[in-house]
Amino acid sequence: MKSNTNIQAGYTGWQIFSLTFLRILIGWHFLYEGLVKLYASPAWTSGPYLSGSVGPFAAVFKAMASNDTILLIVDQLNIWGLIIIGLCLFIGLFSKPSAIFGIILISLYYFAYPPFPGLVTNAPVEGSYWIVNKNLVEIAALIVLFLFPSGQITGVDRYIYSRKNNLNS
Repeated sequence: MKSNTNIQAGYTGWQIFSLTFLRILIGWHFLYEGLVKLYASPAWTSGPYLSGSVGPFAAVFKAMASNDTILLIVDQLNIWGLIIIGLCLFIGLFSKPSAIFGIILISLYYFAYPPFPGLVTNAPVEGSYWIVNKNLVEIAALIVLFLFPSGQITGVDRYIYSRKNNLNS
């Protein structure tokens, strides 16, 4: 395992800043969305979103929406997934697993309403893109964060990895 100093030595200050800024922005986006669903909209449910799904997994999403127990579980997983992933990315804690879980979560959103030619949706979607939408862009950004160790350089992960490296020395 590379030490924090070796990891940092391979990047310029602007690269470190850019990766950290990207991680914090995405973390804030996830955290904010989760907190809004938890506090600002206590009656929030993913039911209408899942019921209107038009993507390749529409049948699965619609089945989830039609079962009250499953819908309650999905809602809680969505809210707390957003909050935990967001908080971890924001502070740089468990950055790599958080990026993976973020990719999975946003992929579910992407495939619920994919911007594929010929799919008609009644749900309000931003823009009329062809294949690429904001969800796919955020997935790509999370892949970048997964591949580059910004949390190990400027996040809480830095302290975890430096302690781990000191114990292994």
